[in-house]
Amino acid sequence: MKKSLLAITLFLVSVGNLFAHALWIQTSTVGKTGQKQSVKIVYSEPDDKPEKLADWYSDVKEFELWLTTPDKQKVKLNTVAGDDHFTSEFTPEKDGVYTLSISKAAKELGGETIYEFNASAIVKVGKSLTGNDAAFNSNIINVFADASRTYKANQPFNFTTILKGKPTEKLHVGVASPSGWNKNISSNANGVAEFTPIWPGTYKLEVSASEDATGDHFGKPYKSIWRCATLLVDVAK
Repeated sequence: MKKSLLAITLFLVSVGNLFAHALWIQTSTVGKTGQKQSVKIVYSEPDDKPEKLADWYSDVKEFELWLTTPDKQKVKLNTVAGDDHFTSEFTPEKDGVYTLSISKAAKELGGETIYEFNASAIVKVGKSLTGNDAAFNSNIINVFADASRTYKANQPFNFTTILKGKPTEKLHVGVASPSGWNKNISSNANGVAEFTPIWPGTYKLEVSASEDATGDHFGKPYKSIWRCATLLVDVAK
């Protein structure tokens, strides 16, 4: 836990490194009707091994995993704890786009800051694009990648950064490639961020934002909130 807190603290004071420990939802971006979809949740930095559950920061491992179906039904999924991850599963009942999401504000403050961890995953089932909408993710901060597109290496890749329900500019985004190459970018006036992936494989996106805010959090005063959101996307050759 001390290691995780130190990593987040270093993140907050370093403008050159836009990655911190975060929750990641790992699952195939494509599913099939009537077939179980396996899901894995880890806590780590993009290039590091998953943290052992005993080392997760504060009470982050007490998160809730939610599934939003194409007809906008929201279902809480059961999770099973492992040594350094949680697993879950769901079975799509119809074609469309399914959104998995987590939002967890850690109970323990970092100084006078609340750390809020958000993660999502987008699963396309069949040819229907019902549910392919950023509004299906209710997290305060999230990353949306259009499920109708096929992302390919050496072609521009763009996605939308959402904060408080709206595409938002100047959000910091860390991009980690499957080869270990990392890049820091920002969203434009339309909330769109873009980069060109060089290698095929799974890319890790982490968007973050801080705001000044005051209040009481589990009996302790806070003066700011730091939020991050993650998404994994697949890039073809």
